[in-house]
Amino acid sequence: MSSRHKKTKLNGVILDGYKGHEDVPDNVTHVRFHPSVVGVDYQAFEDCTKLRKVTLNDGLKKIGKSAFEGCNSLQSINIPSTVTKIKRYAFMSCTKLQKIVLNEGLSEIGEDAFRNCTALQSITIPSTVDEISIDAFANCSSLEEVVLNEGLKKIGDRVFERCSSLERITIPSTVNEIDKLAFNYCTGLREVILHNEKVQIGNKAFRECISLQRFKFPSLLARLDNIIQAGQRGIEAKMDDIPAVEWRAGELSIPAVRREIEDQWGIVETLVELDKEKLNKIVRLIRYYEIKEATTMFELAIWKARIDQANGDSAVDREACRTEVAGPVKETILQYLR
Repeated sequence: MSSRHKKTKLNGVILDGYKGHEDVPDNVTHVRFHPSVVGVDYQAFEDCTKLRKVTLNDGLKKIGKSAFEGCNSLQSINIPSTVTKIKRYAFMSCTKLQKIVLNEGLSEIGEDAFRNCTALQSITIPSTVDEISIDAFANCSSLEEVVLNEGLKKIGDRVFERCSSLERITIPSTVNEIDKLAFNYCTGLREVILHNEKVQIGNKAFRECISLQRFKFPSLLARLDNIIQAGQRGIEAKMDDIPAVEWRAGELSIPAVRREIEDQWGIVETLVELDKEKLNKIVRLIRYYEIKEATTMFELAIWKARIDQANGDSAVDREACRTEVAGPVKETILQYLR
């Protein structure tokens, strides 16, 4: 933080800048930052256990490593939109922190940034964050709601480990990687909604998620509905032939696969995983019918163009104007997608 301004103390309140953690009294209860401050220093308020209220200034850009770590009387904080970086351990073990407002403009949530914030109930990740770092919200055992926005690309290792109150998570279409152990021991997690069926799911990402039954795919369902509405109803029976897949009740869900393994110490653990075999069958089936519909539309477009070229000649043989994609070509495409 800036040290150009003289620090003023009043009943435990710091009204202005300071030179470092050693200048912050242990009994400080309220902090309001001067408008000139652009960063909160490393360990600036670490273990200030009586700190209850922090007012951060617009213009602040960075909250440093361990800046508020262990401030276990802090209950809420609003991060200004000017803040782009929350560094490692910044709010770790703020055990009474119930509410955090993260604004658009934030780009970095560091490792362990909110780890052990056991009173935190909800969090919304801004669209400007493209990666949530390792352990960022691990052990947030009261966390019930997580909102991930389009723009996020990666959920790091153990990000939501042991968030046992989390029951539902929606993964945006922009997320292409969920790292290992990301939801490890989320024992209350019942539903995972994936908007990107190509997302890479890391090893043991849902280990010990003992309540998780199914993964849902809204985007695949929308594509399936489009195929049916286009008249390609043959796909319905083929979908019904895939065991345990549900798709007729306004959702498309694939069952989770459970298996128990024994680790190197002889401890048995439960792995809960997406049934990728069923997912691949569905994707191939949808692609097959999409290409089939696309070639039909292509043929119709050529037919119309040839009729238009006849310049309104009433004697034109409309059926003679029909053109089909060459049989071997169409069959090769469709065979490839089967």
